Amino acid sequence: MHSTSPDGPPELLEWSLVTARGPDAESFLQGQLSQDLRRVDEGPTWTAVLAPDGVVIAAGLLRRVDDGLGIVVVREVAEVILARLRRFLLRSRCSLDVEGPVSGPFRTRDDQIDAYWPGPSEFERGLTPHSFGARFVASTVSFDKGCFTGQELVARLDVRAARVPWRLVRARGYAVEDLDAVLRGVGPATVSGVTSWGVRRDDAGRLQALGVVHRSFETTEGRAQVGDVTVEEIA
Repeated sequence: MHSTSPDGPPELLEWSLVTARGPDAESFLQGQLSQDLRRVDEGPTWTAVLAPDGVVIAAGLLRRVDDGLGIVVVREVAEVILARLRRFLLRSRCSLDVEGPVSGPFRTRDDQIDAYWPGPSEFERGLTPHSFGARFVASTVSFDKGCFTGQELVARLDVRAARVPWRLVRARGYAVEDLDAVLRGVGPATVSGVTSWGVRRDDAGRLQALGVVHRSFETTEGRAQVGDVTVEEIA
């Protein structure tokens, strides 16, 4: 989890641009990213960087830059993505670099949580795309572009409509500790719990957070109420 106090100022997000330039930049990234690069011609589009076992390392906005392509990511993971891509570069005529700062899709952590969108703290839990909801999968993964790193397991989960063991939720309550206790209260506590929280409170004084729950955590019509804590499914 990040370290911002729920009683402090909003956490501003800083963004970097991981770039790929050169004659083979597009073909190289097409085999490394979960998104079909042809969608970039319609405008910036979300993509995910996956490990070979299908676990999400990071997600970012893919866009065209001069002589290549760039992925807008939270600054703290830019070097991680750069190292991951360089592992597979081999003989491709492509140069990789990190540039920035640049503007990103969310200004603050609260904006990210408002959008029900996972960030680095969520990806640290070692989960596959389907754990972050159908909208995340539809926004970041192409199943008809051909092979890419991590594709085999992700495609298998999608075809089988498999129920993943962990899923992302948004929770509201008066204290981070209360939210965390509720999310960890059902099933194994190895992965579950609060991952990110904001400082913006609603009219009732409740803050909001993203977190992970086990599949045995029960909701009714996408919601659960446990004491003062409200938990919402992320579709």
